[in-house]
Amino acid sequence: MKLSIDVKVASSQEWIDAVMADFPSFLRDHADCERKASGMAMSFVAKYPDRIEILPDLIDTAIEELEHFKMVHDVMQSKGVTLNHEIEKDIYVNKLMKLARSGRKERFLDKLLLASVLECRGAERFRLVSEALEDPELKRFYKNLWASEAKHGHIFVGFALNYFEDNEVYDRLEELMTAEAQILQEIPVRAALH
Repeated sequence: MKLSIDVKVASSQEWIDAVMADFPSFLRDHADCERKASGMAMSFVAKYPDRIEILPDLIDTAIEELEHFKMVHDVMQSKGVTLNHEIEKDIYVNKLMKLARSGRKERFLDKLLLASVLECRGAERFRLVSEALEDPELKRFYKNLWASEAKHGHIFVGFALNYFEDNEVYDRLEELMTAEAQILQEIPVRAALH
């Protein structure tokens, strides 16, 4: 069952052209994003240990994201691409996170839904990368990641539905997806996931 909602605006051809023109930079950023995604799932575990209904799935998600990092790192090694020395600040993610409201309950909901927004955009972009790549192995790799990211988009909404009414979850998700579309159109295009 689909729990998340689709992105409001498609990624541009300009973005996919930038990625294809500098795939090593995209790989580095992708690796950084997988590390951050694993950390994000574990931060929920650290900040909300009382949310026992979702802890096992959060831990599984963190492990899966770390496995994705290893997979991307393996691709990078095979292509002679090294990791970034430092993880760069992500303007897109920073702008999204500023949308989270204060208040423990509201912040918890927003952080779960923002995680879904990030995963949905990642799925959309991995699909585009998969379709644009000519290397059959890389094409298959990104097609598999696309499916996984889409699943994560659903899982974070599912987490929220454990604690909040459907209409509250989907009304807020609609607001966040609309804001995400605006943010995406305002930030510079680069060879990066976001």
